[in-house]
Amino acid sequence: MKDFFLRVYEIVAQIPQGKVATYGQIAEILGEKSNARVVGWAMRAVPSDLKLPCHRVVNRLGEMSPGYVFGSRELQKEILQSEGVIFKRDGTINLKKSLWSGPEIK
Repeated sequence: MKDFFLRVYEIVAQIPQGKVATYGQIAEILGEKSNARVVGWAMRAVPSDLKLPCHRVVNRLGEMSPGYVFGSRELQKEILQSEGVIFKRDGTINLKKSLWSGPEIK
């Protein structure tokens, strides 16, 4: 599991400002499509010394995590808005405009 968590962190580190990724998207990038929940566990276990943009990981509906461990949902939303993430009127993220397309394949 530790190796999977490290792979998750490598992907999360690549999410640019103004974009978000979903738990399922990250799992799929890693070839583990059915492990979105494990991506969530990895996010909850991020070591404090890692400077990852964890706030850029959201659920498949564009909702912020209810268990956002680095602050409240409101704080997460404020940070994302300040980075240029676009929200819809209902308060969810506009995934059509703000979903990250994934890492560049080299």
